[in-house]
Amino acid sequence: MEMQSTVVPRAELHCHIEGAAPPPLVRKLAKRYNEDLGDLFNSAGEYDWHDFTSFMKAYDVAANLFRRPGDYAELAETYFRSIAEDGAIYGEVFISPDHAAAAGISYHAYVEGIAAGIERAKAETGIEGRMIAIGVRHFGAKAVEEAAKLVAANPHPLVTGFGLAGDERYGHPSNYAKAYQIAAEAGLGLTAHAGELVGPESVRDALDYLKITRVGHGVRAIEDEGLVQRLVEENITLEVCPGSNISLSVYEKLRFHPVNLLRQAGVKVTLSSDDPPFFHTTLAQEYSEVSRVFGWDRTVQKQITKNAIEAAFCDADTKERLLQKLEKATAG
Repeated sequence: MEMQSTVVPRAELHCHIEGAAPPPLVRKLAKRYNEDLGDLFNSAGEYDWHDFTSFMKAYDVAANLFRRPGDYAELAETYFRSIAEDGAIYGEVFISPDHAAAAGISYHAYVEGIAAGIERAKAETGIEGRMIAIGVRHFGAKAVEEAAKLVAANPHPLVTGFGLAGDERYGHPSNYAKAYQIAAEAGLGLTAHAGELVGPESVRDALDYLKITRVGHGVRAIEDEGLVQRLVEENITLEVCPGSNISLSVYEKLRFHPVNLLRQAGVKVTLSSDDPPFFHTTLAQEYSEVSRVFGWDRTVQKQITKNAIEAAFCDADTKERLLQKLEKATAG
């Protein structure tokens, strides 16, 4: 177990709020709503899935149990308190208006519930939190555009970004350009999942058509030397989730993962947990395991957190406070 005093402060940019639902909370909600979870969990009480398609199915079953603002408040508080215990000083979560609608909750109530949980966690731990609303690419371009319109028309101080998630194998990035234009005009930070299940062309096309400053995952960029150089030159930050990539068999083992090669090439990489209980990981585990395998010392870990704070979708004053907190904690 880590000694809290020795932990370099951490920051997370890539975590889906529904995907952060711990099994005990999901079982609690299933009991509350008298729902049969079927084969959602294995005999060890963990989420049971075997490939990306079955993972997404399990994800949706769990997500649909969150039906009231209070459910989401409990989930957000649980998540943000847990990463604060892991040493995090900042976190962003992806929120999905489409998942909220499927569960029968309005976008406004959904956001207010998550915001309440973030604020409760902040009051207890001091952690800062923000939300990134996402469109689901396999729902089609029109659905993503409607999500962008909904978010733009209902501003909230803690909803500071817009992204594209779902099955990366579906839909060319150009299909979602209009949605991203709407989000950009609303002043939202822009990111998109790319370069995870699909190769470097996915990253290149997202940069070309969506005008993003961050890429969710983006690790397949390593397969194109010119693209890696472009990421460096354009100051694009990658939201890297090694544990997720291993679980989904993008890479067989952590030592084969390109996160360190990308870092050494000058790309701004960060570390995140994606859907932590589904992938048997935590933010602490991402930092500690990657550091162990690639020999990252405290100086490198500090730079990873600094990359995340500098790329965060929050205001300049908050960034400055977070950077000062990082410097103070690592001084000497």
